[in-house]
Amino acid sequence: MHTWVRRVLVVVSLAVLAWLIITSQQSVLITKVYAVIASLAFIAYAIDKAAAKSDRWRIPESTLHVLGLLGGWPGAMLAQTLLRHKSVKREFRLIFWVTVVVNLLVLGWLLSRWQ
Repeated sequence: MHTWVRRVLVVVSLAVLAWLIITSQQSVLITKVYAVIASLAFIAYAIDKAAAKSDRWRIPESTLHVLGLLGGWPGAMLAQTLLRHKSVKREFRLIFWVTVVVNLLVLGWLLSRWQ
């Protein structure tokens, strides 16, 4: 995927997340949850990157995907960009974007049920 396409997807995804949070009555709680899980995802990517460099035990890709699915995808996106980790492997990126879309759809559905 070209860099500009990835950047557009990142901006659109974060805009959708921001819109969902802003229009929700539970915006403070949702923001805190996303911040915590995104931080955990970023840390997991950083640990995995360091392990890859030193040929140590790696964090399973499924764990990284679950973190993204649970709302950690903003931190995962940041790690992919800043750490240049898990940003090339096509299959991983495809599953990652599926987790982003599923997370946003579930969040939108939950927010529509709360209002």
